[in-house]
Amino acid sequence: MAKPIPRIGSRRNGRIGSRKSARRIPKGMYGGRVVSWSSAGTCGFRGTRRGTPFAAQTAAGNAIRTVVDQGMQRAEVMIKGPGLGRDAALRAIRRSGILLSFVRDVTPMPHNGCRPPKKRRV
Repeated sequence: MAKPIPRIGSRRNGRIGSRKSARRIPKGMYGGRVVSWSSAGTCGFRGTRRGTPFAAQTAAGNAIRTVVDQGMQRAEVMIKGPGLGRDAALRAIRRSGILLSFVRDVTPMPHNGCRPPKKRRV
């Protein structure tokens, strides 16, 4: 039998994962466990529409609705990855009434990265 998840406190951190083709927004980490999450695919978007800012906004709204009902008032948001939906998801969080203590960009940046492929000879 699974343990019941206790009601979350008023302050948790959330993450926005943004890619070119999809968005995923887990919200309210409680002791390392995700309390609520949503993605563009679970909101009913398929194909190229999953990568749109509107899909990210809808996914963020769905994820936030459940944690606000549980009493979340403040959040720390970490945004990761490239994509169009980063700003739209952040705007949806702001509009929900949650106070943001800080917003951090945690996109991994390569320190010179992988070796590029050799030049094409024509």
